[in-house]
Amino acid sequence: MMSTSAAHAVKAVRELADLGEGRFAGAVALAQKTGAPPNYLSKLLQILARQGILESRKGAGGGFRLARDAREIRLYEIVAAIEDIDRWRGCFLGNGRCVSMSVEGDPKAGCAVHQRWAPVRDAYLALLHDSSVAEIG
Repeated sequence: MMSTSAAHAVKAVRELADLGEGRFAGAVALAQKTGAPPNYLSKLLQILARQGILESRKGAGGGFRLARDAREIRLYEIVAAIEDIDRWRGCFLGNGRCVSMSVEGDPKAGCAVHQRWAPVRDAYLALLHDSSVAEIG
């Protein structure tokens, strides 16, 4: 369910969690470790910095580091910064009907796969909310 962009971001943040106290890592070095395209990863890291997940510093010895302890950063924060998670609340098949029906709380409403999709989606979102960067390795 996680996009390639979100997966790159999560891997990079995980790498940053392994840095020593006060150290920064550049986007190119992180890209080499995660297998992400360097320019693209740099843009993702800048998004995460704007969201307060990372800190950035320009110049020699600069780069990125975690803005908070890895145990405090939830995977949901990273994924939500990169992806439009709210779209998952909609219809699995792109039918607008599921959106309005599911908001009203009618579990029988929606498209043909709505009843099967909703618990999978909810479990996935719960996993992202309940998991910290420190827990993945």
